[in-house]
Amino acid sequence: MLSDISLALISDWATTLTLIFGGCCSNALTLEQLTSHYPNSGSLITFAQFLAISIHGLPKFIVFTPYPKLRPRRIPLLPYLVQVALFYAVSLLNNAAFAYRIPMAVHIIFRSGGLVINMIMGYLLRGKRYSPSQIASVLLVTAGVILTTLSASKPKPAKTSQLTGQAAPDHTKTYVLGISILTLALVLSGFLGMVQDKTFATYVRNAPPSAKDAEGKAPVEQPPAWQESMFYLHLLSMPMFYFLRDDLVSQFTALNASPTMQLVVPTPLPLAAPSRGDIYTASNASVPLANLASISLPSGYVPLVLNTLTQIVCVAGVHRLTARVSSLTVTLVLVVRKAVSLLISVLMFGSRGVEEPGSRAMMWVGAAMVLVGTVAYSLASRGPPKVEEKVKRE
Repeated sequence: MLSDISLALISDWATTLTLIFGGCCSNALTLEQLTSHYPNSGSLITFAQFLAISIHGLPKFIVFTPYPKLRPRRIPLLPYLVQVALFYAVSLLNNAAFAYRIPMAVHIIFRSGGLVINMIMGYLLRGKRYSPSQIASVLLVTAGVILTTLSASKPKPAKTSQLTGQAAPDHTKTYVLGISILTLALVLSGFLGMVQDKTFATYVRNAPPSAKDAEGKAPVEQPPAWQESMFYLHLLSMPMFYFLRDDLVSQFTALNASPTMQLVVPTPLPLAAPSRGDIYTASNASVPLANLASISLPSGYVPLVLNTLTQIVCVAGVHRLTARVSSLTVTLVLVVRKAVSLLISVLMFGSRGVEEPGSRAMMWVGAAMVLVGTVAYSLASRGPPKVEEKVKRE
């Protein structure tokens, strides 16, 4: 019995971590590929991701008898509306920051500063108390984020500006604006984590066991809580894209004007009855099993589609994790995932936006400080219960 529970737990965690590290790392790579060519496509990327996830989850949350309707929710609508507003804003801000010359490496590391926001909000809003080790760890994370941010703040001088005598674009002002956008997204993400943690603790983790309803019937089987959260956060956000319709049209037009590329896809061969003399041998093993068709489409569509598909996998893993553990553990796992994404990004694309050797060294030192500080905070948080005292709010 105990071994079965252990195997089920290991399998559950393996699935969750595979979704997060496989899906989110692939998503970061396709996002970098897309935003490096189309930095102003943040709203379109967000819209495509939200639409795909909503469509993907719809069959699990709709019933057709006696008439089409959504399944009963575990969580009431009002807590979802608060999460939707925060989630929508955070997603848009994070993708919009690429239009302000934020390199992917800085984007990844800066967003790892959520631990700092969690500590500040925990102290101010939830009455938590932290040990000296935890405070030192967060200070290390803060220093790492600052060092990484400064690594890309001074771009290489533009040769065209020196030749033409024209003033170079104010990169620093644009960069600071982009960092401000990421900072706002980080603060809102901290609020979102607290709201989600409290919501799941109230309606999922500490919910009473399912019982029969008033009519004595067994309750209808529902999808997991993390799937419900993922579905409603994206579906309820869709109407808000109406206010971005002009941006979506312009960004889609720019993507549609990208260079055309040819994709070769297999198509099934027409069915035909084999003749009596046809025998499969090694000599005819190279006969194609399918026709190949060539499709022309704008090249910008490929990373957009791949990014959208990997986002479904990534978000599924994050919501699956959120429904099982606290926001602190979620932050720890996501920081490690971002470190892996950073390594893969630098290996595949190089340090875009951080070309100078000194700046690259600052970036790597900052990234190491963020990772070490986060791990140290996690270890320090395993102390006695008196290290953190939560103020219970009835």
